Amino acid sequence: MARDLDAVLAEWEFTPSNIQARLISALNGRKVIQVRIDLGVLQLEITGRPDGAKPHGFETYFEYLQVCSRREPDFVMDEEQCREADREFVQFYHRRIAWLALQRFAEAICDADHTLAFMDLLRTHSPNAEYTTAHEQYRNFVLFHRTQAAAALAAADDQPETAVDEIRKGLAKMKRYYVENECEDRVEDDTLMQTLQQMERTLREIHSIDSTLQEKLESAIANENYEEAARLRDQLAKRE
Repeated sequence: MARDLDAVLAEWEFTPSNIQARLISALNGRKVIQVRIDLGVLQLEITGRPDGAKPHGFETYFEYLQVCSRREPDFVMDEEQCREADREFVQFYHRRIAWLALQRFAEAICDADHTLAFMDLLRTHSPNAEYTTAHEQYRNFVLFHRTQAAAALAAADDQPETAVDEIRKGLAKMKRYYVENECEDRVEDDTLMQTLQQMERTLREIHSIDSTLQEKLESAIANENYEEAARLRDQLAKRE
């Protein structure tokens, strides 16, 4: 039985600057993602860890570290745990961008949430500031992907107002990162935030959205118009 990838690589030419992903059926019938890269093909499982492993019997290494942190109040990750955490971060990155390329937005959101929760855990149990910073510097990048996916999912479901609200929530979280790290001056130059702002403007223009129900609710609360706020909450609840 041939073990090389010659046939796969020959029929699936690599295109630089593009994310090339496809969802296929493996020999045993399960669905897997394949991602074409310059030197070959990555194959990722669609549930659990992308490599299909169950570290220490858990679905993900993140879940294993969660248990470790509950058992030891002063838990601090050791060198091997940091290394294994990094492996999982990379795997979920590859699958997240593959889901985005495949326009499977709900799955992309799920994987982004995993990474963000993992970042939160590391921030608490990291062995040093350098290791924390090495991961926190990508928080807004992950938030960008999550916001893109959430807005696209809402737009595809013919809910443009919800899409706008998702972008606003994402932008607020990204700005909060800069505030918490005392570098608000970088907000104006953040190209990821600029991309989301342009998406928001486009949605508002195409769908003639002046203010979403959520924005109207926030305005009513700010103006202490609680009767109007209650009415708007009911409308939001019915829409959801």
